[in-house]
Amino acid sequence: MAWRSNAWLFVATVLSTFATWAVLHAPVTRGVLLEAAEYTASLMAILLAHEFGHYIAARIHRVDASLPYFIPMPLISPFGTMGAVIRMRSVIPTRPALLDIGAAGPLAGLALALPLYAWGVAHSPIVAIDGQADYMELGSSLLSRALDLGCAPRVPEGHDILLSPVAYAGWVGMFVTMINLLPVGQLDAGHVAFALFGPRQNTIAQWVHRSMLAFFFVSVASFVVRDLRAGIGLWHFGRHVNQSMFWLFWFEVLAILGTLSGTRSAAPDRLGVRTRVFAIVGLATMAAVFRDLASSGLWIGWFSGLGVLLAMEVRSGALRSSSVLLDHPPTGSAPLGTFRSAVAALTLVLFVLLFMPTPMSL
Repeated sequence: MAWRSNAWLFVATVLSTFATWAVLHAPVTRGVLLEAAEYTASLMAILLAHEFGHYIAARIHRVDASLPYFIPMPLISPFGTMGAVIRMRSVIPTRPALLDIGAAGPLAGLALALPLYAWGVAHSPIVAIDGQADYMELGSSLLSRALDLGCAPRVPEGHDILLSPVAYAGWVGMFVTMINLLPVGQLDAGHVAFALFGPRQNTIAQWVHRSMLAFFFVSVASFVVRDLRAGIGLWHFGRHVNQSMFWLFWFEVLAILGTLSGTRSAAPDRLGVRTRVFAIVGLATMAAVFRDLASSGLWIGWFSGLGVLLAMEVRSGALRSSSVLLDHPPTGSAPLGTFRSAVAALTLVLFVLLFMPTPMSL
């Protein structure tokens, strides 16, 4: 039956998220297993709500859509999964349908992620911070800070909140929604923005995509300037590159997704998926290896490699003025109406509220 692969991937993702929590919080005890179960149940509920939001909206508009395909990724991803996707097997016929299908997922996912985070952070322990120990610090957004302000316990100086499994799942839900609300290509907010702005969204998407690359350099520069003012110099340069790597990584991932979506034009993208995958995986791996090394030669070589990749993007990839990698497929011109326009605007505003400049850092 057609749904069997979806079911097996769902089961595999449940096991993957459970195992990832258990292994990352070793030694495995009964308490850790209970935490893994809480995390897995909370995160899978958020992902299910998100994907079935899309699926149900598609069915309402009689758009042929697949059931969700969950993506297990044990240990490689700190979440145990890369989320889930559904396939649209027919054209979305109108702008109202495009808006409903695009917005339903993130809105449904947040309807669970926000209260789960609020409840979870209210029941999270306060721990002392060891200044000598490395630990993963999660990014914050305007929305998460507001929830912390209203729900989190007071944190004394020298301490921090250790997110409970439920709160961590809620944070992951907000993080995943932030990515999907990038108004680019055929991400959720790409659908929403095209429904709201029409073909003008293709130009907006190009600028948003390029701003991610700019944000990588601005982020690195801001960390370096802060260190120079504090008299630290460039000793932590590698850490700052890694902290900013998220934006460079997603700049290339979105170009890869645009290539795979296969928009045909008179000026096709010639850089290709393999080249981009090899380049970004190589750069990310080297950045991780060089993280605590202050050798100027290593980092000059690293940025030279990045320069070659960007030169290729300018010549035959996403940075060409004629690039259509992130163009959205056309749809019907029926107007959205006042209510749907307000929903579209609210959905795009949620990206601003969920935006995390540095999602994760060590």
